[in-house]
Amino acid sequence: MKVDRVPPRVLVVGDPGRAKLLSHTISNAVLVNENRGLLVYTGGWRGVEVAIATHGMGGAGAAIVFEELIQSGAKAIVRLGTTGGLSSRVSVGDLVVPTAAHYYHGGLFRQYFGDLSVSAAPDLELAWFLFSKAQQRGFPVHAGPVVSSDAFYAEDKAIAERWASLGALSVEMECATLFTIAMLRGIKAAAVLVVNGHLLEEDKRIVSEEEMLERTRMAGTLALDTLVSIKV
Repeated sequence: MKVDRVPPRVLVVGDPGRAKLLSHTISNAVLVNENRGLLVYTGGWRGVEVAIATHGMGGAGAAIVFEELIQSGAKAIVRLGTTGGLSSRVSVGDLVVPTAAHYYHGGLFRQYFGDLSVSAAPDLELAWFLFSKAQQRGFPVHAGPVVSSDAFYAEDKAIAERWASLGALSVEMECATLFTIAMLRGIKAAAVLVVNGHLLEEDKRIVSEEEMLERTRMAGTLALDTLVSIKV
């Protein structure tokens, strides 16, 4: 990224198309970065300055974006992403607010923390606001641990069943990275995820593109409302 400054409140997404979509929901949106396809927009939401930024796919690349956003002024980051269901409690189209993110020790986590196993947990205030606001609006929402996986195509039924037996609601790729870097750097972070498929229940199909767009807008509004509701 090539951004000198971002507002303290940042909504991050993996897909640049999703960033572009959500940029139309904020006022006076300005594209301030498009280097490497990592779109960053600044603008306003309910009279408060916010940013919408793209972090791409996977924890390692996302870590670079999170670090650079923090260096540029981010104090609170909410990730809006998609996730594959693991628990029978979770249905396609539901929202998940992670209370923790399980991960495989090694890779970037070993580079950051050595032999320590750091708890990957969101900021309590941000996570609670996301969950409670979703409930108030009647959205189907679940709170619980998720799994952050680096190897998208390595996931099979046996792995999914094992994580599900340990209480994981769903699997995604970047929450553990975001939560641990946020704790390391002393900022607030949380996530709201849209379930777009299910790894263990084949009858729970991926929602259509139109449905995903609507749920993305809905979750984006929820995330932005949460970001402007807290002190940073």
